[in-house]
Parts: sequence; C-alpha cells; structure tokens
Amino acid sequence: MEKGTDEELVGSNVPTDEKVVFIVRRDTRCSKCKEELPSHSFVYLEKGEPLCMSCAGLEHLTFLPPGDACVTRRAKKHSRLYAVVVKWSRTRKRYERQGILVEEEAVQKARQEAELDAQKRKKRQEASAIKREKLEREYVEKFAQKIRELFPNCPPGEEMIIAENACKKYSGRVGRSSMAKKLDPKAIILAVRAHVRHKYTNYDDIVYERQDRFLARQRVSLEVEEILDKWSGS
Repeated sequence: MEKGTDEELVGSNVPTDEKVVFIVRRDTRCSKCKEELPSHSFVYLEKGEPLCMSCAGLEHLTFLPPGDACVTRRAKKHSRLYAVVVKWSRTRKRYERQGILVEEEAVQKARQEAELDAQKRKKRQEASAIKREKLEREYVEKFAQKIRELFPNCPPGEEMIIAENACKKYSGRVGRSSMAKKLDPKAIILAVRAHVRHKYTNYDDIVYERQDRFLARQRVSLEVEEILDKWSGS
C-alpha cells in the first residue's frame, strides 16, 4: 500500500457496527492478490490492510447509490450480506456515505416492494381526494341551503352560485372561515352581501374609478341592504 494512502482509510466517523468499503482517492494495491487498485476503486480493510472486492468476498455485491431511503432500507433487510460505502471528503474532513453494496436480488426485491407501496399510496391518495371532494360538495350544498333559509326570496339557483364562490378552496373568502364552516348566520349574510354588492350594484365601477373600496361600499350600502331585505322577506 502506497505511503500516505492510509490516512483515507481510518477515521472516527467510520461506522463500527457495519461492514465498510472505502472509495480510495489514490492508487493502491490489494495486500492479498497484489492487484492494482486505481483511485476511486472500492477497497475493504482487513486488519488495516486493503483488499480488493474479490479477496474480500464482496465481488458479487451490487452498488446501490443513495437517493431512495426506502429502497436502501429494504435492500439491506433482504440482502444476506451488505456493506456501507464511504468516501473521504477533503472539504469536510470526514467520511461520507456514498451508498451500499448489496445482493442484486435484494435490490430488485426492494424496488418491487417500493413500487407496490407507491401504487398503494397513490390509490389511498386518490381515495382521500375523492372523499375530500365529496365533503367539500356537501359543505357547499349545506351553505347554499342555509342561504335559502335566510333569504327565501333569493332568485332560484342564486344560492348555489353564492355558496360556490364564497366557499371556493384557497380563496380566503368568508366561506372558508371557521365561522362559515359552522354555518353561522353572520358568515352566511356576509357572503350574500358581498355577492349582491358585486353583482347588483355599480360597486366594481366605483372601485375601478376611485380606487377606494371603503367609499364604494358606503355608496352602495343602501342599495345592498334593500336587496337583502327583499330577499329575506323583511
């Protein structure tokens, strides 16, 4: 073994409870068969002496790079023999894991299991999405029913338009508030008032011309309340 190379093959952060294979930075030689091992070769240490993969009895193992923790974990579980692969980092002055060496059959089995898990997870997510969509639709319908109760003279179908707009997901509108989800009348009225303001008055035109929402609301407030009174039957 070339002088100076052994600094790569020792270190306090090298795993002690697992078989470890090193990726060397310098050319070295197998201490048993004397095979030349160029830089970036896999080397196993036995009593401080470097061995090639054949002499170490690891030549049948496949290198599995990092990237999928689930596959790595399963491959280690299914492989009768495995080794952690580490490489010395000059910048960080420590050994860093580069992957593992495991039996090819274990890798294939791990990937198959991971794929099955992914398919099951996708089906669960799709089922959850369908369930959430159903609950969302039920909420909008209940919101619309509450509007109809509070405003029985509301034009036919208008309650559903208001509910869908007010309860639109991620909109930040009143229908997404905790108060609205309890079907609190105050929240329902706020949603209807906003709808009337935008659809039945010139509120948007005033805002566009004056750039003042507060002033626009003041100007259309009486008109809005008249419509709400008519819809509620007051």
